[in-house]
Amino acid sequence: MDRTQKEQMISELHSKMSAATIAIIAEYKGLDVATATDIRKTCRDNQVEYKVVKNTLAKRAAQGTSVEKIAESFKGPVVLILGQDPVTPAKVMTDFAKGKEDKFQLKVAVVEGQAIDAKGIENLAKMPGLHELRGMIAGMLNAPASKLARLIGTPGSQLARAVDARREQLEKAS
Repeated sequence: MDRTQKEQMISELHSKMSAATIAIIAEYKGLDVATATDIRKTCRDNQVEYKVVKNTLAKRAAQGTSVEKIAESFKGPVVLILGQDPVTPAKVMTDFAKGKEDKFQLKVAVVEGQAIDAKGIENLAKMPGLHELRGMIAGMLNAPASKLARLIGTPGSQLARAVDARREQLEKAS
């Protein structure tokens, strides 16, 4: 790779690091091609960027971004995971790492400017994602309206049941 290609890669990586709300550094050793392809596909499906980069280029690209706080972790065979939603990349990587601790380990991450360790990544993965939170909020907003509709409808349905019961009572008496 010549100098201009390296500069272009650094520039591109720097802009991606600046835009990301989460950056995870994970160590991989001995992943087979099928497994690597599978995790790349899973990342693409979840709008998560999975990049194997040269450590020196990654350190240079991290300068001036929040990823600079964890740049010293660019040692050995590592992969950089970037995402816009802080929870989704953590969930994807934590699920992937389960059972593969000897081949894939989460090292550190930076989430909205705060550096966290592997345990913090696992805790972040347990939180609800952006889509789940939106669904919960929609449910909370919808609950009072549906409860109000039930309350408004209750007297009418009770009256209808009382009238129906009286009608049946009069029919039996006849």
